[in-house]
Amino acid sequence: MDARRSSPASAAADRPFVIARAFDAPRDLVFRVWTQPEHLQQWFSPKGFTVLAAKMGLRPGGIYHYGMRTPDGKDIWGRWVIREIVAPERIVFINSFSDERGGLTRHPFSENWPLEMLSTITFAEQGKRTTVTIAWAPHNATASERKTFDDGRASMQQGWGGTLDQLAGYLGRAVKGAKS
Repeated sequence: MDARRSSPASAAADRPFVIARAFDAPRDLVFRVWTQPEHLQQWFSPKGFTVLAAKMGLRPGGIYHYGMRTPDGKDIWGRWVIREIVAPERIVFINSFSDERGGLTRHPFSENWPLEMLSTITFAEQGKRTTVTIAWAPHNATASERKTFDDGRASMQQGWGGTLDQLAGYLGRAVKGAKS
């Protein structure tokens, strides 16, 4: 069997990781802060990281390339290759780690993490609130990479939870500033 194909035993690893959060902000604003680098660099990183650079080509086939510095001074790069944009409802992209030039690289802390992740971000408007749902799944991954992904669900919950906390703070400041 092809190492990249699913088997019944790997069904759990083929389930996407999903996390959702509601924000007290209009959907158009939430969509903008996900699609404009000047906003993304203010909140899109793990807690304690700082963003070094961010460049966005917001179109199918375009790339969002960004660099972050860890609290201990290590530089990490990532990229999104955008597949679909339905403003202000959805963004779909392949997410991966990269080098400073945008080339594909392995996870800096987990050699067996999937090289590519399919990310689907949806924005659902509910009155003056917006629910963001992130679905994250290995893309073109080996069975071993899918297992690493499945075993990492608690860590993903913590990491995405912290990133969404930062988004909530950023949106809170943006909404408050808009009312002033």
